[in-house]
Amino acid sequence: MKLTFIGAAHEVTGSCHYLEACGKRILVDYGMEQGVNVFENAELPAEEALIDYVLLTHAHVDHSGMLPLLYARGFRGQVLTTEATADLCSIMLRDCAHIQMQEAEWKNRKAKRSVNNELIQPLYTMEDADGVIKLIVPCRYDKRIELCEGISIRFTDIGHLLGSASIEVWVNERGNEKKLVFSGDIGNIEQPLIKDPAYTSDADYVIMESTYGDRLHSAEHPDYVHDLAAVIKETFDKGGNVVIPSFAVGRTQEMLYFFRQIKAERLVEGYPDFPVYVDSPLAVEATGIFNKNIESCFDEEAMALVKKGINPISFPGLKLAITSDESKLINFDDTPKVIISASGMCEAGRIRHHLKHNLWREECTVLFVGYQAVGTLGRMLVEGVKEVKLFGETIEVRAKIKALAGMSGHADKNGLIRWLGGFTEKPAKVFLVHGEDSVVEAFAACLRGEYGYDVYAPYSGTRYDLIENRVDYEAAPVRIKKKSARSESDVFSRLLAAGQRLLAVIRKNEGVANKDLAKFADQIGSLADKWDR
Repeated sequence: MKLTFIGAAHEVTGSCHYLEACGKRILVDYGMEQGVNVFENAELPAEEALIDYVLLTHAHVDHSGMLPLLYARGFRGQVLTTEATADLCSIMLRDCAHIQMQEAEWKNRKAKRSVNNELIQPLYTMEDADGVIKLIVPCRYDKRIELCEGISIRFTDIGHLLGSASIEVWVNERGNEKKLVFSGDIGNIEQPLIKDPAYTSDADYVIMESTYGDRLHSAEHPDYVHDLAAVIKETFDKGGNVVIPSFAVGRTQEMLYFFRQIKAERLVEGYPDFPVYVDSPLAVEATGIFNKNIESCFDEEAMALVKKGINPISFPGLKLAITSDESKLINFDDTPKVIISASGMCEAGRIRHHLKHNLWREECTVLFVGYQAVGTLGRMLVEGVKEVKLFGETIEVRAKIKALAGMSGHADKNGLIRWLGGFTEKPAKVFLVHGEDSVVEAFAACLRGEYGYDVYAPYSGTRYDLIENRVDYEAAPVRIKKKSARSESDVFSRLLAAGQRLLAVIRKNEGVANKDLAKFADQIGSLADKWDR
């Protein structure tokens, strides 16, 4: 019964933990690394084809985005997650695959014009995304599920995103009983639409995030509705547009919730019927999934509206742009309007077209409603850059750049401590993950010194013996060096993965009738003869 830490160890993204117990190999999350990463991640302790289960906390790509690659390398087990997360993954993983394929196509076009014209393959394909989506098993909140002999699980609403969950894991291996709780991303309180984080009462081991372990949100809850209405009024009076770069899943739906209230209370004086465009096919699909999961995920305030026959995220004047032609037409209409488009950090997608049409207009406002990572176009605009380059054209920044402060889907330091304090007895060990190096260490020191918890912040590759309650292998931090050119192609890596899967299938057929095994062996032998050069 051992737990190995792979991703989001002294880093914020790329969540991945590996549990081996009762003869089963289990991953908790398998996310994509985003932004700047400092440390190398250890390899998975088992070949992908031998993984039995993935337990997924939520749909954000830093927790789910590598699942198609897992499938490409031979995984054919089950992915268990909540019903809403299953719905969101069905669109988000396909979107990730589309981006991977687009980027590979762009790089290959560029390579054809250079001396080194070696073509590359996407990290994974749409077929890989479709394949892993078919392996997803939707689970209800608060229902204890027997995963296999000796292991059961339960998903609890953690209030971070529609469908997000902490995961309780009970393990009984040869009479040794242990309970683990993986927090996932712990949500902020009093968010629109979704419920506040629920608490868990008991655990031997807690694996929890620490993203905001060194900071506090504002003591006063911002009045987003009136602040937003003021920005719209000021901009419309000048004849401009309000352009909102927004994350397609979560933040866009929160913005629609605010706009419905603004419209209902007629808070933008003189403009009662102003249009609001959502220009992101992914955001439109995600909004449909929010509407589908009202009963299980919405909070009391949103449900009160539903009981009155009011859709909390729909209103007169809401316009959805799906096709590229519909997107282009938005900027040919001179009517002052609100444009919500992805991506939230302006790194890709349709938002860049809207910036091209509106940044140079001093009567317009670009309003940021989410975190802007270092190095992104969004961060540069927030920090006051005077001109930007979009689609090969230099654009002068004349529009007013604003940020709606305080919007966060993550619990702050006090929120993290409050969630941990929900356990009736202190766990034997608290493992901190999902935080920058300095943040993890500072939060660990706080929990030890001020609250008396036994805390450990593992680096990637560290393995912990859950029965003996001790470190079985302590990995040292390995800082990322400049990547050298790969000696093998992505296609050859895919071939190796196919070989791993074949070996996994062979092992699973142990005990089958000798006649069938002999036939299988002959088929493999014939294939080997054909390709043995």
